[in-house]
Amino acid sequence: MYSFPDRSTAGALLAEALADVPADIVLALPRGGVAVGAVVARALGVPLDVLVTRKLGHPMQPELGLGAIAEGGDPVYDHTMLRRTGIRERDLADVVAAERAELARRVAAYRGEKALPDLGGRDVIVVDDGLATGGTARAALRAVRARKPHHLTLAVPVGAAAAVRMLQREADEVVTVAAPEEFGSVGSWYERFEQLTDDETRACLRSV
Repeated sequence: MYSFPDRSTAGALLAEALADVPADIVLALPRGGVAVGAVVARALGVPLDVLVTRKLGHPMQPELGLGAIAEGGDPVYDHTMLRRTGIRERDLADVVAAERAELARRVAAYRGEKALPDLGGRDVIVVDDGLATGGTARAALRAVRARKPHHLTLAVPVGAAAAVRMLQREADEVVTVAAPEEFGSVGSWYERFEQLTDDETRACLRSV
């Protein structure tokens, strides 16, 4: 199985795949996506900013994703998982409230008091370090789409083929270096996959 040595190498390969894609700004999903996005933004010569997302987990099993939320957007639920678990949207009200609070904390940590840049009429590339189910990326794309970009691209070094196909309905274009049918976890496609701290995330943002 192919794997990337680290996020920087993955970002360089992704930037090559994006060479002909229109780009005015890169929005990276923290934290890991910022390390990839910084390399992409430098290579393409465009600004970098964050688009903060949070998974909406099962109340009793937080690691089980039932949806996601992105800054400036409404919750986006995985209705297949809701049916499978018997959870209703209203049952997640406390989860949504908690994740909105954490989302706001992270926005303040990464961008301070600055607002998300105006995306209207711009060519926007949303970057993450990988796609497993695609839930958080879908929430991110819908939040960006609501801001009326000219062209919206999702770019990831590696994504599960099923997630890539699903997200092709949300973005104008989805660009990957690899899109395997058999996926596993995002981390399994990297030799080094340490979790970034807030300080490391801010350093990546300052590097562009």
